[in-house]
Amino acid sequence: MKKHSVLLAAALAAVLLVGCNTQKGPAEQAVATAQAALDAVRDDAQKYAPEQLGGVEAKLGDMKGAFQQGNYAGVLAAAPGLTSAITSLKEAASAKKVEVEQALAKAKDDWGPASTAVPKMVEEIAKRVEALSKTKKLPRGVGKDAVAAAKTGLDSLKSTWADATNASSSGDFTTAMAKAQAVKDTAAAIMKSLDMKPPS
Repeated sequence: MKKHSVLLAAALAAVLLVGCNTQKGPAEQAVATAQAALDAVRDDAQKYAPEQLGGVEAKLGDMKGAFQQGNYAGVLAAAPGLTSAITSLKEAASAKKVEVEQALAKAKDDWGPASTAVPKMVEEIAKRVEALSKTKKLPRGVGKDAVAAAKTGLDSLKSTWADATNASSSGDFTTAMAKAQAVKDTAAAIMKSLDMKPPS
């Protein structure tokens, strides 16, 4: 009886070993396929969906760990979920890429008018500050503090506008327009403080 039990245990071990070996190939293929699929989307994912990429990489890491431990059944069980996560990552990165490209195209279109209008505002402020600095009596509603603040503000406006121009020159119209809008908003506030009418 004891001999029979030993033989049975040996037979079961052999079956399990064969089972493991038959699963090793498919598991290895599943890991390689997942790795290749992730590598194919990695560049866009790093740029447009980095947080989601981190989660998928962690899942792939777990899958590789299971393979190293010989848990081939676990690898095969995890494969569909990882494939789905990689597909979702690819879709998210593609959608974000389209969104960013559309925003860039819009910013590029908006830059033309802004590159004319905003410097004109800054120039008008500079002329107004110069004129107010020379006058002995300031207009009603315009204080000395406002003129002094406008003088200081001008330097900041010119610096930010230079950054905007540099960004546009390098093709980064999204940043260029963000800085242009900041200059426009600040310039409008300064114009109001100097009793000037900001452009609509």
